Parts: sequence; C-alpha cells; structure tokens
Amino acid sequence: MVDLDPVFRTDSSEAHRSSPDDYTFDLPEELIAQHPRVDRDASRLMVLDRVDRSIDVGSFRQIVEHFVPGDVLVLNDTRVIPARLLGRKDSGGRVEVFLVRRNAGDAEEWICLTRCSKPLRTGARVLLEGGIVATVLPEAEPPYRHLRFECPGNFQETLERVGRIPLPPYIRREPDPADRERYQTVFASTPGAVAAPTAGLHFTPEILSALRQKGVAILPLTLHVGLGTFLPVRTDDLREHRMHSETYYIPESTAEAVNRAKSEGRRVFALGTTTTRTLEFALDDSGRLLAGEGSTDLFIYPGFRFRVVDALITNFHLSRSTLLMLVSAFAGRDFVLEGYRRAVEERFRFFSYGDCMLIL
Repeated sequence: MVDLDPVFRTDSSEAHRSSPDDYTFDLPEELIAQHPRVDRDASRLMVLDRVDRSIDVGSFRQIVEHFVPGDVLVLNDTRVIPARLLGRKDSGGRVEVFLVRRNAGDAEEWICLTRCSKPLRTGARVLLEGGIVATVLPEAEPPYRHLRFECPGNFQETLERVGRIPLPPYIRREPDPADRERYQTVFASTPGAVAAPTAGLHFTPEILSALRQKGVAILPLTLHVGLGTFLPVRTDDLREHRMHSETYYIPESTAEAVNRAKSEGRRVFALGTTTTRTLEFALDDSGRLLAGEGSTDLFIYPGFRFRVVDALITNFHLSRSTLLMLVSAFAGRDFVLEGYRRAVEERFRFFSYGDCMLIL
C-alpha cells in the first residue's frame, strides 16, 4: 500500500495563470512524430515525480517498474472509426466528409464537417466511396453539416471498409495501411472516436500482462474522443473556454474497483487525459465514481482539485492546448514545462505518435 495525501493540489499560486499564452513552449518541427515507432513499446519515457520534483528519462518498457501490487490502471477502450470519406456532388465537384458524431436514433444520421469548393445546400446529395450516398439535412450549426447516409449494405461495415483513418492535422501525410492498426490501442474495442487516446498507443499485450502478474488491476471505461481534442483555446481567459461535449460509459465493475481502491489508499493511474477527464467528472458529491453513461465537457486547468487520479500516463501535447493545461493542473505548470524543455533537449518525439510521460 502507498501512503497518499487525500487530494494532491498543485501550487495554488499557479491557479491565476488564466491566459493560453502561459502554456507555450518552443518545439522544433522535426520533433513532431510523423510515423509510429516500429515497436509500440520502443517509445521513450519521461517520469516526473511531483513529490521530489525529479525528472528521469528511460524506456517505456520500464513503466512496469513504477507500479506496485494493488495499484489500479484505468484505460479508455474507445476505438477510432475511419471517419474520412471522399466523394463527389451530383454536379461532379469533389467533397470530403468527416464524421464527427452520430445522432441518436435508428437512422444513420451524423453531424459532420465537409470540405468542398462551394458549401453544400440542404437537400444536396453526395456520392461517396463504397456506394454510400449522403443527403444534407437541415438544422446543423455552422461549420457542421447534418448528413443522412445510405448504402446497399450495412453502413458501419461499409465505413470500416472504405473510410480513412482521421490522422491529426500535425501529421502531414495521408494515412497508410499501417495506420489502421497503429492509430488504435491494442485494447480498443468500442467504436466511436475520431481521435485515438494516444497515451495507450505505447502499451502491448506483454506489458499489460506483466502489470497483471504484478498485481495491478486493469479497468476499462469508454470516452469517445471528439474533434475538440485538437481545437486550440481561442479565448484570452481560460475560464471563458468551453469544451466540446464527449460521450462516456463507465462499467459498474470499474466504478466499484476504483472506489474500493480509493477507500483503501491504493493508487489510481489514469491512462491518458481522456480517462482522467472521465474519472474526475463522473463523481457524486462524496467523491465516489458513478457507473453508467453520460457526456462530459469538463475543462481541467490549474486550480482544479483532483479527487480520483493519483498518477497520470500521457503523451506530450501541443502548446496552448487544453491537454497541456490539464497536465499542468495535475503536476504544476512550471514543473511540466521544465519537463517539456528537457524533452526537447533530449530529442523526444512529440504528439500522437510520439513518446510518453508518467507523472507520479
């Protein structure tokens, strides 16, 4: 058992840093990973210890050494859908469709982003790959479009076959066949995300097995990552920023195990910022994790009071991003940016296909 403070707070003096400009760092473009490493677990690992303020550098394969029996690791089992579809209007003009989220109901109706020479009008039809036909419906808030999809067979199966994996905008290449597997975690099982929970990309079945053999409980939840993960903060004051809502599901078994671990003083590791946001959102007034489904637009930045997560596994994030602000809330802005400067000096790889950070 590990002795823990009931609540770890970052330095309260950092809570006043409410401008996105406070969360910037210099990054040479060549450090933005354009391809995954040959082996998932060949990534490098930076370990930040919030107690002694130490920063260590090693291999991701060493991550098992930082767990002790009784620890809990919570991961996000969402699966990225091949959300990009190419096609043409009835008139012949090229169209690219990006599926953002599915509307509730039986019909295949989605909120989408579209790219074409002229805006699509209500009632327009788009002929897409795999025999998919999209019809533009009314009532979508710009820049989004509300589309209904029809095809000869099952839409989801057709989408899996002909859709393209939506790589992040900082990966400046078209997806290749390897991305269908490598831009998914090995435990991805619930389709619905348009971006991967990238901290999980480093894990292999062997590392997960080693953790279980060590006595670590590995628990799933689902949060379908949306486009908001890539959107910069455009307000001058962080407190005015609004996150896009994302849907989540927490199994009863996960909630029970997390609550039991917290009551017994055992550590809860969150694999990624999406897992962190879900765990810290789905709480009752007493701080107990609630099972079930819902949606969250929780924005975590310095001054936030963490009630569940004791350790965080995460990738390196963009300047001015909500993800960097979350990590800064967890470990302290100055300490995190010190780690980022060290990562640049050590030639770490950044962003989705980049290297990894563990904050203890």
